[in-house]
Amino acid sequence: MDGKRRGPVRVGIGGWSFPPWRGTFYPDGLAQKGELAYAARHLTSIEINATFYRTQKAESFARWHDETPADFVFSVKAPRFATTRPRLAEAGESIGRFFASGVLELKNKLGPVNWQFMPNKRFDPDDIAAFLDLLPRSVDGRPLRHALEVRHESFRSPDFVALARERGAAIVVAGDARYPQIADITAPFVYVRLMGAREAEPLGYAASALDLWAERARRWSAGEAPGGLSAIAADAGQGAARDVFLYLISGDKVRNPAAAMALIERLAGDQPA
Repeated sequence: MDGKRRGPVRVGIGGWSFPPWRGTFYPDGLAQKGELAYAARHLTSIEINATFYRTQKAESFARWHDETPADFVFSVKAPRFATTRPRLAEAGESIGRFFASGVLELKNKLGPVNWQFMPNKRFDPDDIAAFLDLLPRSVDGRPLRHALEVRHESFRSPDFVALARERGAAIVVAGDARYPQIADITAPFVYVRLMGAREAEPLGYAASALDLWAERARRWSAGEAPGGLSAIAADAGQGAARDVFLYLISGDKVRNPAAAMALIERLAGDQPA
């Protein structure tokens, strides 16, 4: 430890119900209803992606809250009904329905909301600004954190970085992905999605790659901007300690839990008390 103040680094996977994880991540014989509780004991966060496809019940969010440890945090993928439309500025009704659906039943375990745009969605400054204005900073007194996952090259613009920073929204860092990487820090937290796990690697990544991402997470958590990543603005964003949310997504999905646990092991001695 170098004595620097750090924010917590939370590492996890996308979802928890994936049949090929049974017998590879989940023990043989574990009932499906016990999978979330098992995953939450071995990871420190999970990105809920079922919310992207369909509305979930308030009872489900409450159950997920109760089945996980006290210090566990979920991120949530926002519904596609809000993000796949040609004009994001018209998403207000969908955004309102989402936050009224029961997601706040996650209570203190509700982390950032990931707003994932379609790969063909181009950067339109007016439309993006109007969309950001629709995202509530809080609901029923609970502060909210928003992350923007953009997938078109046109978003690699200083104007987009400035908009996100002005609104305090994080730009999702695409790691090992075919999507454009924008590593500028624009919010009091960092949101990373690693998509390059490989079947040939038992832990999804080579040890050197895991070491590299662990070190990047340390630097982000200390308020630094790690090198070796593609940022747009001259000031990539440095400052106070930040929370970091890092998810192993896609790639060879079977390997993602092993990769997440390997990163958690590497970061174990760095977490704030």
